[in-house]
Amino acid sequence: MRTEPKMLDLILQTANVQQVEVVAMSGSRTNAKAPKDEFQDYDVVYIVDNLDYLLSDLSWLDQFGKRIIEQEVTLGHRRLYLMLFEDGNRIDLTLCPKEYIQEWVDSEAGFKVLKDDKGLFDSYIPRPKRYWTCPPTEEEFVASCNEFWWVSAYVVKAIRRNQLIYATDHLYGICQQELLKVLAWQVTSDRGAVDIGRSYKYLFHYLPIEKEKEFSALLNLSSIEKVSQSLFATMNVFDREAQSLAQKMGFAYDLKVAEKMMAYAEERLN
Repeated sequence: MRTEPKMLDLILQTANVQQVEVVAMSGSRTNAKAPKDEFQDYDVVYIVDNLDYLLSDLSWLDQFGKRIIEQEVTLGHRRLYLMLFEDGNRIDLTLCPKEYIQEWVDSEAGFKVLKDDKGLFDSYIPRPKRYWTCPPTEEEFVASCNEFWWVSAYVVKAIRRNQLIYATDHLYGICQQELLKVLAWQVTSDRGAVDIGRSYKYLFHYLPIEKEKEFSALLNLSSIEKVSQSLFATMNVFDREAQSLAQKMGFAYDLKVAEKMMAYAEERLN
């Protein structure tokens, strides 16, 4: 596997060959707190004068190495080339017209300029706290609780109808996301704003190992029976954590709604 210095040198050499004068990198490789491993991508942007010219013949991408698989994505005025190479390295390369630098900056949590012969990045400031979570307002907390208990009824309905995909989608995609949000707020209630990373990937760095194990146990959604078990467990954990957070923050928590929704699930699923 090519080392980071070799990959960065290749990225800059390729930019020189293509007469790209502005190169920046974002993602975990610019975050000193991010765990270092072989799966970290090289999230790179080439700021270009003539996008159409680079797109007219993409054979120059071969300079990065032999690819196992790739994707091409259009985001706004930018073109992305996501490339996984045979040696295991991965480059997510964005080609961004210089007049749309702000569009790229706004899409990133932070960045590091690798090359800027024209000083185009001089007026742009990284936003390294994009994935930081702050303590909630009471309005945010109440909205999260309402969303959790409301959507739990959809999970109950799907379980009764034997709709595994629908049930899983609502349980993990909404209810358990609200639980993760409350857990993140638990951390911020003790520490203030923290970097939880995209999709809560750093959340359990701040919590006892028992809480990570408890949440992991909720993720067995392989059958309707397992989804049902997970729903009841998720409800109990959410209720406990929400009550605890409300006490710490001095917020109102509608315990009656929680009790009624848990009873609603019990009546229909047991």
